[in-house]
This record gives sequence, structure tokens and C-alpha cells, in this order.
Amino acid sequence: MRRTTVLQEDWWKLRAEAMWGSASAGQDLVALRAENDQLRRSLAGRAVIDQARGMVMVLTPCSRGAARNLLVDVSRQCDTRLPEVAAAVVAAWEGKPLPERMQRALRGELRRFHAEDRGRDSSSADESSR
Repeated sequence: MRRTTVLQEDWWKLRAEAMWGSASAGQDLVALRAENDQLRRSLAGRAVIDQARGMVMVLTPCSRGAARNLLVDVSRQCDTRLPEVAAAVVAAWEGKPLPERMQRALRGELRRFHAEDRGRDSSSADESSR
């Protein structure tokens, strides 16, 4: 007995042709499935970014925008996509080691953030004492 393997994409085309009698409907269905998969991946990436942003906000009292900017800066320094950086930060929270390059970039960004924060605090204290 000979077994035939059908790729998932081809399977959807064949199914649509059988149901609607049209190859273009099958192609439309395949395109919609591909778009749906891409949107699912985007949403999953966004969820992990939001989780990492919340973690940064807890560890470094700051706004959502500042936390996201910090993660974006780390992403740029490491030449790594933002969802990957966010996933690594979340994994580090769960006990997995953060890659060395990301560790250095995150440490540098946190130092810069705190230095800027201290600069704002001292300038506001100077203004209030006048």
C-alpha cells in the first residue's frame, strides 16, 4: 500500500475545492490561514512584551512608556527582536540565565535610567528649595 503525504497548505486547497468547487476559494482559505497564523504569533509576542514591561515597571518604578523604551534599547543593543528580548527577560524571572550580551545591555540601560532619574530628582529638589 502506498501512502501519500499532503502538506497542510495543499490539504486546505483540496478541501476548499471539494466543498466549493473552486481552486480560488482554496487559495483564499490558505491565505486567510497564513494571515491567521501570523496574527497569532504577533499577539503571542505582544503578550510576552507586556509581561516583560510589567516586570521592568515593578523592578524599576517607572511608566509603561519608559519600561518599553528600556526594553527597546536593550533589543537594539543586542540586535535582537523585541519579543525575543522580552521572552528572555521573562525566562530569567523564572530562573533561566539571561544571555551575557543581553545581561550587559540591560545592566547598562538600568544604570542610564537610574542616572537620568537621579538627575531629575536633584534638579526638582533644587527648584523647590529656591
